[in-house]
Amino acid sequence: MVMMLNRRQFLATLSLIGAAGLFRTPRAVAADGPPETTAIRLARSPTICVAPQYVAEEMLRAEGFTDLRYVDTLAPDVPQAVARGKVDFSLAYASQFVATIDAGEPVTLLAGVMVGCFELFAKEGIHSIAELKGKTVGVQALGSTPHVLLTVLAAHLGLDPVNDIHWVTDPNVKPIELFVQGKIDAFLGFPPEPQDLRTRHIGHVLVNTAMDRPWSQYFCCLLAGNPEFVRKYPIATKRVLRAVLKAADLCATDPAGAAQRLVDGRFTPRYDYALQAMRELPYDKWREYDAEDTIRFYALRMHEAGFIKSTPQKVIADGTDWRFLNELKRELKA
Repeated sequence: MVMMLNRRQFLATLSLIGAAGLFRTPRAVAADGPPETTAIRLARSPTICVAPQYVAEEMLRAEGFTDLRYVDTLAPDVPQAVARGKVDFSLAYASQFVATIDAGEPVTLLAGVMVGCFELFAKEGIHSIAELKGKTVGVQALGSTPHVLLTVLAAHLGLDPVNDIHWVTDPNVKPIELFVQGKIDAFLGFPPEPQDLRTRHIGHVLVNTAMDRPWSQYFCCLLAGNPEFVRKYPIATKRVLRAVLKAADLCATDPAGAAQRLVDGRFTPRYDYALQAMRELPYDKWREYDAEDTIRFYALRMHEAGFIKSTPQKVIADGTDWRFLNELKRELKA
């Protein structure tokens, strides 16, 4: 049967061919052998900064996965979904995985993928984190990822997060909505929220983790796998990781193509916001940065703030496996 490609499909095919050219590893792929399973499940959440796992769909099919499913998962629930086998792999924020490992949930961190997911927005008149003292900061819930990250960030800069900040929580209203309505002074935004606020000229950024140290020196999101899957299907695991890293490179080298894939796959409705995120976030750091340093950094900060009991060494020992990443770095001559 002859298939006729429309213009969008044709351009997507060209984009995929170009992405494949980023990694000249046919011998390495062949040497792996076929994946032990052709079925793979990944988490799907509204946060588009984890674009590589969505953009990777065609790369995953090229790696031999014929049964590919995205499972709708709330962003806070992603680590537990991986741990409990509801999904096989997913990207999520480093602090989320650190807390999950500390709680004894079984996840295996495989690689750092991208940098700079969140931005701290404040209303006019607030020019530094120190000026958040006595101000209202919105989070969905205490203990949520934004609350943990803001606590760590504030403590790092000398504030007492418990007594100096007035936390505003509302499980039924998103912090961005409270911020737009002028009911809170600051909140932590994840794509596409920063892109939305910039377009509407609302608030300004105090901290951009894609640009500001020390946050810009560490991964924000890492890829984790269910430990049972990783143990049982090592070839499939390596192929998944290779596909996601290829997708990260595509996000860096072809942000327009990556943004279009996000829209075509119905991962986000706004091409303009997706394109902004792809252009603004550093998706090309997986070769340079050290994922273990990232886990050590966040585990230490979270331990100091009282969010976890485990030492960084224990978190790394219990929940990481960098063998697949190291193999791919050698094969890709990264």
